[in-house]
Amino acid sequence: MTELPVVVVGAGPIGLATAAHLRERALDVVVLERGDRAGAAVREWSHVRLFSPWSELVDPAAARLLDAVGWDSPDAARFPTGGDWADRYLDPLAEALGDVVRLRHEVTGVTRLDRDVMVDSGRDEAPFVVHVRTPQGDLRLRARAVVDASGTWSGTGPLGGDGRPAVGEREASDRVSYRVPDLADPVTRERYAGRHVVVAGTGASAKTALIGLARLPGARVTWLVRRAAVGDAFGGGEQDQLSQRGALGEQARAVVSGDGVTTVTGFRTERVERTGERLAVVASDGRRVEDVDEVVALTGFRPDLSFLGEVRLDLDPRLQAPRALAPLIDPNVHSCGTVYPHGVRELEQPERGFYPVGMKSYGRAPSFLALTGFEQARSVAAALAGDREAAERVELVLPETGVCGGAGTFDDAPTTGGCCSVPAGPALVQLGRAD
Repeated sequence: MTELPVVVVGAGPIGLATAAHLRERALDVVVLERGDRAGAAVREWSHVRLFSPWSELVDPAAARLLDAVGWDSPDAARFPTGGDWADRYLDPLAEALGDVVRLRHEVTGVTRLDRDVMVDSGRDEAPFVVHVRTPQGDLRLRARAVVDASGTWSGTGPLGGDGRPAVGEREASDRVSYRVPDLADPVTRERYAGRHVVVAGTGASAKTALIGLARLPGARVTWLVRRAAVGDAFGGGEQDQLSQRGALGEQARAVVSGDGVTTVTGFRTERVERTGERLAVVASDGRRVEDVDEVVALTGFRPDLSFLGEVRLDLDPRLQAPRALAPLIDPNVHSCGTVYPHGVRELEQPERGFYPVGMKSYGRAPSFLALTGFEQARSVAAALAGDREAAERVELVLPETGVCGGAGTFDDAPTTGGCCSVPAGPALVQLGRAD
């Protein structure tokens, strides 16, 4: 087993960071990426600016690897777009890692050698088998451990208010988008300018879309909010330690209070009706939004578990996140997006040697920060190297939003507590590259 590599699924920011940490620990690693470039998912939102600066978007082990090959590091204080992040960091990092990063390799299954999910005998001693689809055909790779950093980008939430597509949603797919529109693109801009656009969702993506669409000439925007009230959807403003996240919320607040946006709360979509070239969006209580030209549904993401059917997982039934991690990230409880730093202890699964990291580890929960994933990568790599003390040591302090308490932070029920005070635990050390 020790002669086999660790297989990392996904060459995004956290997958590549995991590979960098494993390499520092002198462990063999193979990174499998289904796209044709590193950071393929990040490139799909290349026009969106992150609210974290470069100083919080570069993993320390990755920085050490890049510095060794003469990397031209970006200005730590600047805020990149997704495209900047991919071009200036992920591409060079993948190149520095070399041929361990295998592109156009799509993982279709993870199993134990000669054992399906029901078999106990010899399970922990059997290597993993990673089933892969490549342009040259299918192959199987044996691995000592598997780190799933495949993210959740492909699992967009539907417009329907009950977690399933609304009636008629699929039939209207040519008018429904699940991505933040790139309004700098002339074709996309023409699609939305002068139209009645419905935006569904309250997260950062929805706020970004609201700001851009409301500023288009002649555009009329209806914002659908599933909660009974907008509540603290705009975040902590100036109190947010991530200044750009706070600024985004304040810009969205200003746009929503203007004449170009109509806010409808308590709206849980049940049907999408089509009459000619126009849509009607209908809620379960019968309310209707008529004469709609386009819908932008930004209602969150969910993990793809389809290729993990033969892996023993212990996931929270609501969030589809590791059960030990779920209480720290549950939006029904936490009202300010700050998560206590965590690592291998919260990520471990009944399938020994299998670890979900990055957005995949969050399941359906929002508010993931790259810093969180970098700490997960460091901790998991230490555990795989047999350094349990380092694996369980916390080396991260996360910024807070400055919004705590209150009601209806995620659904319509009052929260039972905030998360702005850090619970008792190990000493915290600030992680991040400030030079």
